[in-house]
Amino acid sequence: MKAVLTRVSSASVTVGDEVVGSIDCPETGGLLALVGVGAADEPDAWETMVRKIAELRILDNEKSVSDVGAPVLLVSQFTLMGKTARGRRPSWSDAAAGGIAEPVMRRIATGLRERGIHVEEGRFGAMMKVASVNEGPFTVLVEC
Repeated sequence: MKAVLTRVSSASVTVGDEVVGSIDCPETGGLLALVGVGAADEPDAWETMVRKIAELRILDNEKSVSDVGAPVLLVSQFTLMGKTARGRRPSWSDAAAGGIAEPVMRRIATGLRERGIHVEEGRFGAMMKVASVNEGPFTVLVEC
């Protein structure tokens, strides 16, 4: 499992003409979390990802989402699992199939909410337009 976590002051996901998820957090900052679920992920990898998203101290003044009550926009992104070492076309063989990845994404969202974190989500499997106002910019890659 991989995630790109970006510190943002706002972010949104649009499907068609509908905004399906958005956060606006200029005071606290928040995270846009693009998450790719891998075919070979350990069964408890989602728990580690929840902990990382909630507790990494990557907001202003080395604070975490949990420290300041910041929101998270969670977006499934299987393309993070692409392999590009050979050739000109990425291989998606490391990405989990939709039937496996979608429940994992639901577990991550639920796990964050159980920690009291406000979570907005993209729409699994949809063609999404993701917009963000990055702060810093500050972006990290998390692998579980």
